[in-house]
Amino acid sequence: MTLLEVNDLTTYYKLKEGRVRACEGVSLRLEKGEALGLVGESASGKTTVALSLIKLLPENASIAGGSIKLDGKELVTAAEEEMRKIRWKEISIIFQGAMNALNPVRTVGDQIAETLKIHDKLTDREAWQRTRALFEKVEIDPDRVREYPHEFSGGMRQRAMIAMAIACNPRLVIGDEPTTALDVMVQAQVLQLLQQLREEIEMGLILITHDLSVVGETCDKVAVMYAGQIAEYGPTEEVFTRPAHPYTRALIAAFPDIEGERALASSIPGNPPNLLYPPPGCRFHERCSEAKPLCREAQPRTININNHHYASCHLLDRQVKSCRA
Repeated sequence: MTLLEVNDLTTYYKLKEGRVRACEGVSLRLEKGEALGLVGESASGKTTVALSLIKLLPENASIAGGSIKLDGKELVTAAEEEMRKIRWKEISIIFQGAMNALNPVRTVGDQIAETLKIHDKLTDREAWQRTRALFEKVEIDPDRVREYPHEFSGGMRQRAMIAMAIACNPRLVIGDEPTTALDVMVQAQVLQLLQQLREEIEMGLILITHDLSVVGETCDKVAVMYAGQIAEYGPTEEVFTRPAHPYTRALIAAFPDIEGERALASSIPGNPPNLLYPPPGCRFHERCSEAKPLCREAQPRTININNHHYASCHLLDRQVKSCRA
């Protein structure tokens, strides 16, 4: 059953200099209980996609086109009053940097209880009972519900954010770099917790991260973003073992191989384009060692490789045409 269907999503930021085309023509699909990894370099548009899905964009940003359907319900045209009912109840987000996401002058438990009182209409007593149960679920001592964010460690604050995100049993949770700045042991605990919760309440999960190994461990599908667009999309194992787009191959090559010979990982030359003035043709062509004249002139179309595996690349298009010939 399809939980989330995104088609041709386009989101722009308005600046004095012009429009930043931060997200353009993005299409995704997520089934109930499925996990999708969203990867790519910084400024590739991952967080813009996440904020577009829950319509929490800054004032200078707007969705310029496309469709976002959650369980068949269109969100792009939904009024703000309707979105307030949907956020946390049906779709929630774990923000990057829990210390900044939590209110420092209110107790952690109070912030979670408030969510329950607003969206699930619980009484004060019921909300606090549920908050204590959520603390236990994310492995925090429930007796600490009256403590403030600064009294929690980084890992505890991140688990508290997860507790808040799942408080109303949403059907979809978005994790925007939920393990950033955590040590390896705490990161593993947080990811394991998300996996357990996903299985327990059958929630869908979109995980935004720079860490390809995290996606390989936790996600069923992966979408590789570059310069505001989807470069490659498909089952995680298929994309990681048989990457079709030059950018995906470059990302994988840049990831350290702990089982290989000791050597510096390769890097991708150059920098992502300025999305105020995106280059014509394929947006990756300026950094691509395989680029041809056509790559500089025309936007590549999306090719269905096999088994729900897609990539947008002129080189791949030529390969497909050669096979058919």
